[in-house]
Amino acid sequence: MKKTLYITAIATMLAGSVLTGCSDFLDAENKSAGGNSADNYFSQNPEAMLTSAYISLKDFTNQADIYDEGTDLYASLRGAASTFEQHSLTPETKEVQNFYVHCYGTINYANGVIKYAAPASDATYRARFIRAYAYYVLMQNFGAVPYVTKYIDDDTREYPRPELGAEYASITEDLTDLYNNSTLPAEDHTSGHPSKQAVAALLSKLYLAWAWDIDVQVDDAEKGTWKNGYSQEHFNLAAQWATKAIGNNTTLPLTFAEKWDPANEGNIETIFSVKYDASAITGDIAKNGNDQMTSYGGYYSPIIGSDSKHQQTAKSLYLFDKEDLRYDATFMTTFYDGTDVTSGYFAFYKENETTLAKHKIALKMFPYWYTVEEAEAWLTAHKSQFVKGTNAPSAALQQYPNITKFTFAADGSVSKKETQDYEGKYLKGTQAGVKVRKFDDPEVANYCYRDIVLMHLSDIYLVAAEAYLMAGDMTNFLKYLNAVRSRAGIYTINALADYQPQYEIPGSFGSITWLDLLLDERGRECYAEKTRHMDLRRTKQLVRYNVAFNPAVASANSMKGADGCFKWLRPIPQGEMDNNTALTPDDQNEGYK
Repeated sequence: MKKTLYITAIATMLAGSVLTGCSDFLDAENKSAGGNSADNYFSQNPEAMLTSAYISLKDFTNQADIYDEGTDLYASLRGAASTFEQHSLTPETKEVQNFYVHCYGTINYANGVIKYAAPASDATYRARFIRAYAYYVLMQNFGAVPYVTKYIDDDTREYPRPELGAEYASITEDLTDLYNNSTLPAEDHTSGHPSKQAVAALLSKLYLAWAWDIDVQVDDAEKGTWKNGYSQEHFNLAAQWATKAIGNNTTLPLTFAEKWDPANEGNIETIFSVKYDASAITGDIAKNGNDQMTSYGGYYSPIIGSDSKHQQTAKSLYLFDKEDLRYDATFMTTFYDGTDVTSGYFAFYKENETTLAKHKIALKMFPYWYTVEEAEAWLTAHKSQFVKGTNAPSAALQQYPNITKFTFAADGSVSKKETQDYEGKYLKGTQAGVKVRKFDDPEVANYCYRDIVLMHLSDIYLVAAEAYLMAGDMTNFLKYLNAVRSRAGIYTINALADYQPQYEIPGSFGSITWLDLLLDERGRECYAEKTRHMDLRRTKQLVRYNVAFNPAVASANSMKGADGCFKWLRPIPQGEMDNNTALTPDDQNEGYK
């Protein structure tokens, strides 16, 4: 059973404002705390606020719109493109406001723990890590943000925006001290608490982002190029911290399928995660989980619920090679039939191979490398499973620009095959498009209580690879890149010419580079893990990749604001601009002024 971080009554009541003060609550007598003032209560029980800090991570770590929309791999093709996909956000966009507020809510909880707990205590150490993580994701989306290390318990409204480099320096200095001088455990894969491995992993990500943001200057945004002669200092530091986090793991210890097996959460490759546990819920189970399980794919009701968003773009459709073991561990290609999701879709997890071989199939997806003849042969061999059950069966060979859709006669034989336009018709229908399954929760079935994994071992292998690439160390770059590829069962890369992507490359994209190869590998290894926008923005490829592969972006100009600047970052929310007296219109990010 998962080790759960339980919420208390006092933690539930603590609601802080973002950078605008919350003194009214904090000065009031707290009845649920036995008549104590909040100050007295938290001085004696700082762990109550730490619990809130942990729980508040759930509010911003699972926003697929923020982290993955408006990139090369995901598109909501069944409905209209979102403002994120079109890069048409404004300072009034509520999803951006909510993200910003929730990040600072976590920071304020963490600062409260640091205020009330002993400096040399596990509570303080954990709070410092949580605060740093919240700042990391804020900076990857907004650039420099007000850096607040004081618990907001008054109505102060003046919080200046520091220089970005100074903010990176402050956070990495604090984390380095945390790594060197705290009593955090060396590793902790299961509890949801940070470890020194997690600190090192976060430091590697921060130094990598620092290097790209400060040391590397864009040359041509549309071509994704940068100016030569950049400093390699922070790339080297990123590599050093990544290798500390990797430790003695010279090879990845699990198969990709084992790593994401729903029965194997908190495994040896997990570095830090947000914990969920349905068995600890006493209230409405529908309101306390997350939507990881249903956020990436088409619309499959009544087979399984889905929000019909973040389907595969043409590039994503061809991202994986035929031999790549990650494909079947990432996507659900066979939807079994049943009277409900437990007897149907989740039969995949609950039944053995013998019973599954006889179980009726409601939906079958063939990846692009199948020919029509191979797909038909498979369907013929499994004819008995396509006899109509609760749902009328169908199948599709997913190729671009057209898919081949199969329907079946009463005896399970193919009665019809037709060609449909992939984006224009097929993905606008029901039960269309492959579904991500790496977050499936067969235990709860109707709701997802899988942990949100924020950092894991192969992710940091690729951080190391990226840092070594930009530091000019090709030996170590290839070492960590190929370690990930070898685990996936695909060919080793020794020269750039070895890489043969299967997706179509438009002329505007230019030639494939080493960085493109790395970003493709991150796309496969971290698919649907809510990293893509940060990856493309960090590496200066956001414009180039969107123009080439995002169907909602017609040209580079559509990614510019009225000021003529590219929208590399998210807009600082207007509410924050209005309430923070230290901010002026000049502090708004480019593209939104």
